[in-house]
Parts: sequence; structure tokens; C-alpha cells
Amino acid sequence: MPATLVSGGTGLVGRFVVEALLAAGHAVTLLGRTAPPAGFFPRATGFVEAALDPGRDRSAAFAGIDFFVHAAFDHLPGRYRGGEGDDPAGFRRRNLDGSLALFEQAKRAGVRRVVFLSSRAVYGRQPLGAVLAEDTPCHPDTLYGTVKHAAEQGLFGLGDAGFCAAALRITGVYGPAAANRAHKWQPLFDDFLAGRPVAPRVAGEVHGADVGQAVRHVLAAAPGAVCGEVFNVADIVLDRHDLLALVGEAAGAGGPLPARADPAALNLMDTRKLRALGWRPGGMALLKRTVREMCARR
Repeated sequence: MPATLVSGGTGLVGRFVVEALLAAGHAVTLLGRTAPPAGFFPRATGFVEAALDPGRDRSAAFAGIDFFVHAAFDHLPGRYRGGEGDDPAGFRRRNLDGSLALFEQAKRAGVRRVVFLSSRAVYGRQPLGAVLAEDTPCHPDTLYGTVKHAAEQGLFGLGDAGFCAAALRITGVYGPAAANRAHKWQPLFDDFLAGRPVAPRVAGEVHGADVGQAVRHVLAAAPGAVCGEVFNVADIVLDRHDLLALVGEAAGAGGPLPARADPAALNLMDTRKLRALGWRPGGMALLKRTVREMCARR
């Protein structure tokens, strides 16, 4: 049974990662600021208190750990891009210096493999309609993307035969919320069901459970297939018009649907590299089931 440490394991994305690893038989320990409430996960997990602070040594947390999944990210609530607020220096210190300190401590402790949850934001501005492959040159145009890209590079700089490092560049993540929390589309659903106008938008999305499966595949793969590698994680292209049409069908109510957005300028992510490891996302069928579940919980 692999012993796996997950930072940020109670967050929107980290929760799905923990659930996927528990289902795969990992013994999971959470690294975070607060322990999860009882029953938050289907099986018991360990817990070590920690924050993204480069000045604190958390080497003891890595004792006996085989794998480290770094999903923690310190930002303003509900915001990733722009999540630094009025403290960009502190944002960089916590999320870049704090992450690199954890990677270094993991390596010294003998952790065999690290998976870093990065973001499609590392690509930044690209030609309109260009497809993003993992070897596409990165031009991050936000502090969020810059920090994620620098953390990737720092992690890969530590890699060697005994320390396997990989990064997942993830698009927008959706999924049902944990108990007593709101899912990311809740304000959008509320506006639509109340008849308030909704602005058109089209974007890439992936279910959190599919992110969890991506992490599981990268941890299970042969070293030669994943060490020093980045993997795009994306599934569907979703227009708000189509999403809210599903909401209206499930809820039996709703206001006018927004106009369709123009998808021509969207930069799609090529996921063939991750699919070669056996990863298969849930597509539109999973989206429809999830929307019905979200509406049933209202």
C-alpha cells in the first residue's frame, strides 16, 4: 500500500485527488492548515498541520512517505488568477518559495515521486485557436501562471534517478461540492434560475474526479513515462448556453439562456500524452450526471 502525502487535500481539486487515491488503495496523509471534519472522506486519512511557509521545515511530514501530491495553493477565496489581491510579494513567497521548500524537503526525506498540480495558465497568451501541447512555449501573462510555471521548473530542477517529478497542467475544474460547501457554478446557477442575465462564455472544463484519476495514473506509471514530464489535463469544451440548458432541464425552471460564445479563439489542450497512460475522462455524459446531481442538492 503506497504511503501518499497530499497537500491541499480538502480543497476543490485536492478533495477529488484524495478520493481517487483512497479508492486505489493508497494510505493517504493530508498536509494542510486544518484537519478535515469527521466523515469528509470515505476512509480515514492522516493529518499533518502545515501552511505554505518557506521558513518552516516540514521534513518530518515526509517520513515514510512514498509519493507527494502538491495540490495546495494560497489565494483569495474563489480566485486563482488575481488571487494575490494587494499582496503579490506574499503570494509569490507562499506559493512559489513555499512550494519549492516542500519539494526540497520531500527529496531529502527520500520521497520517490512528486506530482505537482499546475495550471493551463502557464501557457499564457497564445495565437487565437492554437492547440496547446505540452511542448508549446509558455508565456504566462498573470502572476498566477508565472508562479505555477516557476514552481514546475524548480521541481524539475530537483529531479534525478531517485526523485521522479511530474506536473499536471489542469484546465478549469468542476464537480459537486463537499458537504456544506458551494460548487464553483453555484452563483451562475442562482442567477439563471432567478431569471437574471448571464454573460456568454465558453471554456475548457474537466471533472475533479478525472483530475484524481490523472494523478493516480501518473503515480502508477513506469518512471520513464512520467519523470520530468508535464501532462495536459482537460476534457470538454463547454458553452454556458449548453450548461444552463442542462440546468433548466434538471430544475424545471430558469431564465433566458445566454447567447452562444465564439469558440474560434479558444486554445484547446492536447491530452494525448496523458491518454497514452490509460487516462479516460468522463466527457459530456459525466457533465450531465453531475449537473443533475448539483440541481438535486439545491
